[in-house]
Amino acid sequence: MSDRGSRDPRRLDFYDRSVHVVARELVGCRLRHGSAAGRIVETESYHEEEPACHAYIGLTARTQVLFGPPGHAYVYRSYGIHALFNVVVEGEGVGAAVLIRALEPVEGVELMEARRGRRARKDLCSGPGKLTQALGIGLESNGSPLLAGAIAIEPPRRDERSVELVAGRRIGITKAAELPWRFCDAASACVSRPWPAAMQGHSPALSGHRAA
Repeated sequence: MSDRGSRDPRRLDFYDRSVHVVARELVGCRLRHGSAAGRIVETESYHEEEPACHAYIGLTARTQVLFGPPGHAYVYRSYGIHALFNVVVEGEGVGAAVLIRALEPVEGVELMEARRGRRARKDLCSGPGKLTQALGIGLESNGSPLLAGAIAIEPPRRDERSVELVAGRRIGITKAAELPWRFCDAASACVSRPWPAAMQGHSPALSGHRAA
């Protein structure tokens, strides 16, 4: 495994790197499922070395995808309600994944609105459970390959604004909550609440680009 892998998420070696490197570089990429897609504006990294990661307990039926080859989806049910989408990274045998926490909707927005039952664009995908509902991603996608499956991750578009990357503590967890492994685009209003301290004083907005 090397941190000098490809910066193109359509290549396998993009994922065969440190979870923290991948988590940072996924911000600004585009997550797509069918006709709906969103620009990734928030991620969190999880590694087997710390107790907030599911892989911390070792290899089980639930965590086998985490310990599998990089470049696959790890989708699990949170609190019996929400499906959360993660990207498996690092080498096979290492339990590590990037949680996609928030998207800025860019394609299939009307479909996302119908699935979510709301029209406020900044709230459609401003959380890990919200974005899977908006994109129609369920538990059936667990273990699916990202390079040849229904879910795809695409590189940033040249016509989109650059990322203003900031880091902060992960949220929604009680274990290892002090680790600064949350990465956000400070320019986006779609980052989930509470915003990291580094975003205070910013005036995040929605991108002007909106596809049908």
